[in-house]
Amino acid sequence: MGCLYAEQLHSSGCDITLVMRAGTLQTTLPVIVERNGTRSEKQLRIVTPENHEPISRLLIATKAYDVREAVASIAHLLSDDSVIVLLVNGMGLAEQLATDWPHLNIFCGTTTEGAYRLAPQHIQHTGRGETRIGKQGLTQPPAWFAHWAQAIDACLWDSDIDTALWAKLAINCIINPLTTAHRCTNGALSQRQELAAQVTTLCNEVSQITRAAGFADIATALPQLVTGVIAATANNRSSMLQDVENGRRTEIDYITGFMLHVANQHGIDAPHNRALMQRIKDSGS
Repeated sequence: MGCLYAEQLHSSGCDITLVMRAGTLQTTLPVIVERNGTRSEKQLRIVTPENHEPISRLLIATKAYDVREAVASIAHLLSDDSVIVLLVNGMGLAEQLATDWPHLNIFCGTTTEGAYRLAPQHIQHTGRGETRIGKQGLTQPPAWFAHWAQAIDACLWDSDIDTALWAKLAINCIINPLTTAHRCTNGALSQRQELAAQVTTLCNEVSQITRAAGFADIATALPQLVTGVIAATANNRSSMLQDVENGRRTEIDYITGFMLHVANQHGIDAPHNRALMQRIKDSGS
C-alpha cells in the first residue's frame, strides 16, 4: 500500500522519498504499479536510518508488528513538526507510538484499496477503493491533506476516524481469522453452512464488545457489514491467510488480540475469539 500511495502522490507533483532499511546502498529505487493493463514506473529517492535528512511527513504502511521498530529506526529524523499517517491493520498502535514519542503528530487512516506485491516495490493495483484519514477530535483537515485529496481517488477526511477504524477492526476480527483457520476464500464463509454458523457466533461476540466500547451503531449493523464484505470479496483470500500461506507472521495480535484486550477491560468473556486466536497461534502463525 505504501508503494501505491507513493506512486499516486508522486504523480500529482508531491516530493516523495522511500524509507528503506539500514544498509540500503541505492540512492533511488523504482516503484512500479500495474493497473488495468497499464504500467507506471517512478524512480524515487530513498532515505535510510543512516541519513540526516529530516522527515516532515511520514506514511506508515507496514505490517502492524513492524510499526514500532520502523519508527524507532528513524526517530532521530522526526521532529515536533513531523506528521505521521498511520495506515495499518488493527488498532492500538497510535496509542503505543504516542506513549513512546509523545511529540509526534499522529493521524490514522483506513482504506479499501486493493493491491498486492509482485516483487519489491512492484505492485498490482487490483481495485479502487475509499481511503479515510483523520485525527479524533479534529473536525477540519490540515493543509497537507489537500495533496492527498487531489492525488488519491476517493480520499476523504473523517472527523470520526475511530469509528471507521473500529468498523474495519470488527469485520477483520471475523473474516480474517476464520478464513485463516479454515484455509478458505472469503466467500466460503457464507457458502459453507458450518462456517456461516461460526460467522454468526463471532458476530454476536464481537457485537457485544463493540457496544461496550461505545460503537453501538456498528454493533447493530455488524452482521450486515460482514455479509456485505464477504459477498464483495468472495474470491479473495484474506491478508492473514496469505501471510500464513507464505510463512509470514500474522497480525492476529493487533486484530483479535486488540479486541480481546477491550473485552477484558469491560469484563466481557469472549471464548470464541480467544479460541480462534489460540488456534492460529498454535499453527505457528
